[in-house]
Amino acid sequence: MRELLLCKAVPPQWGTAYATLLAEGGLRDEGHADITALLTEGGILLGCGSLGGKVIRQVAVSPNAEGQDLCARIVSALVQESVKRGVLYPFLFTKPQNARLFRSLGFYPVAETADMVMLCRQRDALARFLSPLPRRQEGITGCVVCHANPFTRGHRHLVEYAAARCPHLYVFVLSEETGDFPAADRLELVRRGTEDLPNVDVVPGGDYIISRATFPAYFLQGDPEQARCDLELTLFGKRIAPALGITRRFVGQEPYSPVTARYNCRMQALLPLWGISVTEIPRLEGISASRVRQLLRQGRLAELQPLVPETTYAYLSLIHI
Repeated sequence: MRELLLCKAVPPQWGTAYATLLAEGGLRDEGHADITALLTEGGILLGCGSLGGKVIRQVAVSPNAEGQDLCARIVSALVQESVKRGVLYPFLFTKPQNARLFRSLGFYPVAETADMVMLCRQRDALARFLSPLPRRQEGITGCVVCHANPFTRGHRHLVEYAAARCPHLYVFVLSEETGDFPAADRLELVRRGTEDLPNVDVVPGGDYIISRATFPAYFLQGDPEQARCDLELTLFGKRIAPALGITRRFVGQEPYSPVTARYNCRMQALLPLWGISVTEIPRLEGISASRVRQLLRQGRLAELQPLVPETTYAYLSLIHI
């Protein structure tokens, strides 16, 4: 008799079979799972899948059991579990050759590259994200994307520079909860720190200005970092930017983080394909969010003042009490 087991962690007795099943499907366990579904029969693991945050991931079915609708049963159980947790429309990422299968299970494509496809359980999910964002009809619209962990004078310098060159500027603040400061606080710090710039709209990145936590790479071979970059930039260049009229994107130079520097290079290579120019400006010497976090951990509040706007300093002083 087939049994579907939902567990927070893969039980030890299924550990080897689970790893083998993933490997047979060209997958690997990245972690990030809040719950895992195991479909078993007579002591044999037939299929598996996991839910982590808003993403269904690591769905695999034994080659000996393909064609028996096991994938549908696993995905259905994970969708139901997602709804119970308050996420009505989970995402799913897969190889392009598997997209048709998941579309038949009620998922809709959001973006696609040669390496991966992003799907969502809701047909018009991206349109719903974009529709409430403010639009301005005249002139060039630019864009800055930042984590702002926290918002520094370096971020402010980049926003000022971009705002001086665009009648309208969006500042997207990443929404993932992986930084030292809550996403809601980071968003508010950017809003307060730029409220004197009338042509700037500060908005949350939501699920579409993508983070490493959102974009899994468990099924990717070769260079997963580039695949992640390419999917995010394709989504931005083909879907988000045209919907909002964005034709310029501004970034700061990144001499310290190889991953960010590489991302900037991919941005400069890909976004012009969709008519979006990329402007990279030098960063302010000696100012970085990592330096601010280090000083805060050490209790050296006085040294923070030259590095952050007054609004950020007031916030940091308050939370350090």
